[in-house]
Amino acid sequence: MSPRIARTVALSAVAAVLLSGCAPEAGSSADEPTTVTFRLWDETVAESYEQSFDAFEEEHPDIDVQVNVVGWEDYWTDLRTDVADQTMDDLFWVNNSYYGAYADAGSLVNIDETLGEAAKDAWEPSVVDQFTRDETLWGVPQLYDAGIAVYYNTELLEAAGLTPEDLEDLTWSPDPEDDTYTAAAKALTLDSSGRAAGAEGFDAGAVSQYGTNLAYDLQAIMLPFIGSNGGQFQDGEDFAFADDEKTVEAISYLVSKIRSDHVAPDPADTNEDGDFSRDAFIDGKMAMFQSGIYNLKNVQDGADFDWGVSMIPSGPAGRVSVTNGVVVAGNAASEKQDAIADVLEWLGSEEGAAPLGESGTAVPGVTDAQSTFFDYWENEGVDVEPFFDVVGDTTIPAPTGPDFAKAFDEYDPILRSIFTGDVTVEDGLRQAQDAANTALAG
Repeated sequence: MSPRIARTVALSAVAAVLLSGCAPEAGSSADEPTTVTFRLWDETVAESYEQSFDAFEEEHPDIDVQVNVVGWEDYWTDLRTDVADQTMDDLFWVNNSYYGAYADAGSLVNIDETLGEAAKDAWEPSVVDQFTRDETLWGVPQLYDAGIAVYYNTELLEAAGLTPEDLEDLTWSPDPEDDTYTAAAKALTLDSSGRAAGAEGFDAGAVSQYGTNLAYDLQAIMLPFIGSNGGQFQDGEDFAFADDEKTVEAISYLVSKIRSDHVAPDPADTNEDGDFSRDAFIDGKMAMFQSGIYNLKNVQDGADFDWGVSMIPSGPAGRVSVTNGVVVAGNAASEKQDAIADVLEWLGSEEGAAPLGESGTAVPGVTDAQSTFFDYWENEGVDVEPFFDVVGDTTIPAPTGPDFAKAFDEYDPILRSIFTGDVTVEDGLRQAQDAANTALAG
């Protein structure tokens, strides 16, 4: 384990020690460097940050940056608690869905004031737009997720008589006559006796290889299918998925592929483990894995078979993906504002952001550093263009709003129950939407 990186699972006595340099504690004595703490949820990217901060500390010997990794499953709960208790790190990752509440509450450093309004010209415009609220930018872009694509296992495709080129032509549709995706997913789904899904004698209770990873996964699965059917998840900051016929169609399609056609894992597994499908793909037990750039390194490091990346299937409204980003925000309650500004400026520079791309872990939010990502994967012989080609003139927005967290807490268990079959799609979406919008109004 890197000496700079601390892994935090939950607040405890150990975590309290790790966070001892956090806001609003006063700075270090004159003969010791100021410790600035930086929280994120991705351990792989944290290793790249270590390289970046090594270079930063050479130029700023008076500042020591401590990286704290908090797993995604605890991240947002801990963030809410720690900001309220004023025990939050000096710097921290935040995404588009959650930053609004902290910006409105005055918990985030104003980037325009701290680094100047011209600083944003060096950063990915789509990420800048996502994190601009009330004409103010509230974080320095770190990651640009581009769009969603499909990882494939070449050997499993060949065994089913399919090619990567076949995947490029797949279409999904609520109308079976226009739907070619289902046939491919069935051909790629096998039971323990080698029978394909839909074939006589296929045992849905003994699946040994799944065709795809359809699941309750908002970013990688639900939003692209909703968008490619012409539907919407939100109308502004209100939730509208139950009111939109096209959204209901898209979710119904997903649930039917999982529960009736058995081409994807049981929601009892994927609901509880967000990495279940990724791990199944890496283990060679899944043929198509629809996901984002954020899993590229995981697949490269874990897969021992030939694999590649293809475009997502086209829907009735074409190929429509969500695109997202991550910024580093400054803790406005910290007493280390000068040091925070120095670190933010570094992370917004080409030199500071380049290690994120050089390792292939992420597309830097600093545009001049993005070539490092493309160079890495070109050298590895992996075509990453599908992640970018899908982000065209039409995208579906990522969830947003200052009260998103409240709404999510209400709709999340209901949407999970739709996929497990405990409630019908129509009833579940209506219950979830009503609960979410009531939370917004309350």
